Amino acid sequence: MQNTSHAVMAQRTEAKDSLDDFPTPPWATRALIEHVIEPENGTANLSALEPACGRGYMAQALKEYFGTVHASDTHDYGYSEVTDFLSGVQATGAYDWVITNPPFRLAEEFIQRSLPIARRGVAMLVRTVFIESVGRYNRLFSITPPTKVAQFTERVPMVKGRVDRKASTATGYAWVVWEKNLNTTPALVWVPPCRKKLEKDADYDATFLTGESTSDAPCQKELFG
Repeated sequence: MQNTSHAVMAQRTEAKDSLDDFPTPPWATRALIEHVIEPENGTANLSALEPACGRGYMAQALKEYFGTVHASDTHDYGYSEVTDFLSGVQATGAYDWVITNPPFRLAEEFIQRSLPIARRGVAMLVRTVFIESVGRYNRLFSITPPTKVAQFTERVPMVKGRVDRKASTATGYAWVVWEKNLNTTPALVWVPPCRKKLEKDADYDATFLTGESTSDAPCQKELFG
């Protein structure tokens, strides 16, 4: 009999050689911009790199906000260029932001690689348990602490290989953010309930990844005044 306790069901175990292909629902990416980063002058003139883009769901959502979005992945999903972010060459300060949902087992390496590449900040969507671990504290958080840990108050369902509007999950997620223009101690903040407002029917259409369904994208002027 399957153990369906919350503690067990909140785990998501993948093989070491897994591509960790769990696409991010677009509304969860929009929540980062609208409720966590919220730059004073918006992001329309900024650039973003999505280095673990998979099928493109996060990159397409970022294109609704950023002037330039460059996407890549180590595997060919048919959406972007194929490159190994961790071993490839990227110039220091090449992009304003590096934003991604990294493979969980490589999340720490993705953060370390992203920090010098980003001019303004790095945002990683990770399972909440990522902020645990003595080793991770010693190697990362004690040396380069984030400016914000933004915990989702709603669950962010992620399904292997696809987005599914009806999916559910026991796993908690948070955006962990390093903002280079802020000299402050880490802050725990919450992403308020926002799925209903930020989710669109078109997010689950086949045309979303082609950019044909972004005509109802949020307006920068309305978002940031």
